[in-house]
Amino acid sequence: MAHYVYPDRLVSTEWVAANLNNPNVRIAESDEDILLYDVGHISGAVKIDWFTTLQNPLRRDFLSKAEFEAVCAQNGIRNDTTVVFYGDKSNWFACYSLWVFQYYGHSDVRIMDGGRAKWSAEGRAWSKETPSYPTTPYTAQNPNKTLRAFRNDVFSHVENAGRLVDVRSPGEYSGQLLHMPNYPQEGATRGGHIPGAVNIPWAKATNEDGTFKSAEELQALYGGQDVSPEQEIIAYCRIGERSSHTWFVLKYLLGYPNVKNYDGSWTEWGNLVDAPIEK
Repeated sequence: MAHYVYPDRLVSTEWVAANLNNPNVRIAESDEDILLYDVGHISGAVKIDWFTTLQNPLRRDFLSKAEFEAVCAQNGIRNDTTVVFYGDKSNWFACYSLWVFQYYGHSDVRIMDGGRAKWSAEGRAWSKETPSYPTTPYTAQNPNKTLRAFRNDVFSHVENAGRLVDVRSPGEYSGQLLHMPNYPQEGATRGGHIPGAVNIPWAKATNEDGTFKSAEELQALYGGQDVSPEQEIIAYCRIGERSSHTWFVLKYLLGYPNVKNYDGSWTEWGNLVDAPIEK
């Protein structure tokens, strides 16, 4: 991790195991599969579900600032707590949850490299006990919109020939796939990509065990597609979870200063009236 620009944003499974009883650390599991936490989770970890915990139930947006404060308070998270996220799918939704926490100004957030798969592969223990922590005071900041792209931002980005990174599969990018297999709810009326976007699938940033590739490999991956630190970059996928993974890589592992995640992504753009696409 020494060659990453912000190596403190990533922790190892060994670090997590050594800090299970650290009162200043809260481990949080965020999965795509909502059943995994109950099957077994890291001892003391709280469940921060990307959908039921962090989303507004009536509109496509995050929970409010006050609701976010309540989530943190109920899970014993203070403003100075180190929150370490991990999960399935090579940490897709762990990165998404970290991104939302950053959106509301929680500064000390980290990812456990390798997620659930690495913890399990190492034979480490799982727990089925749901922890309970004393309610803590918590004050969130106003949303940091420099981390998030909305559709009007994307329209402007396209007009100004800004750099867009489409992190979906080549089939989705080309328009051959209207939705990923087993994800019909993430479909759109049109296939293709946002004009000018380069295709760098999120998985190219990871090793087979779900850990992130080295800084040198990542620099070659993104630099080879003309994605460079001096650019303003918007990443997107279908609903923002895979692109939050890429956002984490670009912002913290490579240190790109101006990266946004477009969580409306293709389920918005591919259904949006009068939005241009390419195939």
